[in-house]
Amino acid sequence: MPDRDKYENPLCKRYASKNMQAIFSDNNKFSTWRKLWTALAESQKELGLNISGEQIGEMRDNIDNINYETANKFESETRHDVMAHILAYGEQCPKAKSVIHLGATSCYVGDNTDIILQRSALILIRKLLLNAVEKLYNFSERYKALPCLAYTHFQAAQPTTVGKRAALWIQDLLFDFERLDFTVSNLKLLGCKGTTGTSASFLDLFGGDHGKVKELEKKIAGKMGFEQEKIYSVSGQTYSRKIDYYTLSVLSGIAQSAYKFSNDIRLLSHMKEIEEPFEENQVGSSAMAYKRNPMRSERIASLARYIITDALNPALTASSQWLERTLDDSANRRIAIPEAFLATVAILSLVINVADNMTVYPEIIKKRLDEELPFMATENILMRCVKKGGDRQILHERLRLYSVETARQIKLYGGKNDLIYRILSDELFNIDKEELESLISAEGFTGRAKEQTEEFLAGVKIILEENREILGENIHILV
Repeated sequence: MPDRDKYENPLCKRYASKNMQAIFSDNNKFSTWRKLWTALAESQKELGLNISGEQIGEMRDNIDNINYETANKFESETRHDVMAHILAYGEQCPKAKSVIHLGATSCYVGDNTDIILQRSALILIRKLLLNAVEKLYNFSERYKALPCLAYTHFQAAQPTTVGKRAALWIQDLLFDFERLDFTVSNLKLLGCKGTTGTSASFLDLFGGDHGKVKELEKKIAGKMGFEQEKIYSVSGQTYSRKIDYYTLSVLSGIAQSAYKFSNDIRLLSHMKEIEEPFEENQVGSSAMAYKRNPMRSERIASLARYIITDALNPALTASSQWLERTLDDSANRRIAIPEAFLATVAILSLVINVADNMTVYPEIIKKRLDEELPFMATENILMRCVKKGGDRQILHERLRLYSVETARQIKLYGGKNDLIYRILSDELFNIDKEELESLISAEGFTGRAKEQTEEFLAGVKIILEENREILGENIHILV
């Protein structure tokens, strides 16, 4: 049962998926520490240190058998979390006790684990990101030819299509996808470089043999699932905190894209053109029974702001590190890094849910478009009538006067747009209704929107096909 007398992080309680919480859980963190200690001892044994197979076996047998109570007791005495877990592990591995953490410093387990967890978390984010792209791909393909009013400055502008607008959302997410893949491919382990990054302790252990010290790091990388070259060449006691900044910058980018998407949905919801999913028994307002608030999109926006702001933390941490090591990064990183991932998995889950279940209202879209099209068609009407022998300057002035008066009637009295009827009633234009309506057809004003969308989606389809194995999996969506 939850303890109702203490604060619980809402990211875990309400928003983030269980699989992301598991990545940053104590069990995963401390078992990874033990895997690293075991990998260190195994590698040292392989390179000639006096470590027995029995000692290695004892360590392996207790990787997941974490004695938390013992560790907590030692931490209360030592005030040092890594030392507490070394001592607790040693109690479970009495034969291996003397070789656990041999030559290492705290950052050997702490920093290498952070990189391992961030890589796992980014891979999960990648899966969610591509699932979001797939849902929006389907939406964009379905509505690629549906004309709608486009907006600049949130003022009516030249029409586009619903699918083309969705293509813009997809493009932002693909920018994030590219940055994510680049970041994952460039993540490296700290390795084992000792207290100030010079590997002095390991050089001493191996009797001054530089080759064995270098080989030690390669072996550890391989045992922890990294390519052997994936070790930072130089470091202080820690890996550069700029790495955390790069990682959280990826999450900030995703948050920005999701924020833009959610804002567009909220605006379109206000105009009743598109709605996010709304369940049968869902309540929009405790007071106004008719309300259908876009709560999912609002939650995306809310969490996205948190992530974007949180990305400032590693920037400040990276810039404030002293020389080879200072500990003012620790408490901040324990909070900032996991929470950024927890919030990102929450917003991507919401994006997937909204994108997969949006309702489009074509008649409302057409109605709004029809209200503005006559104004947009005035240049086409002018050119057609001039071709038929009309005076360009006289016709332009008539169109200006009619447009101004029509707009005035709409604004003052809520009237309908009757510009086409004014034009039809004026013999000077010499145009009939059928010809005029052909000039005001929405499809004639969307340019290459449909074709651009098709061309863009063809590239998106290739990316989706290349990653087909991670689409549609159980991704623990919370909404």
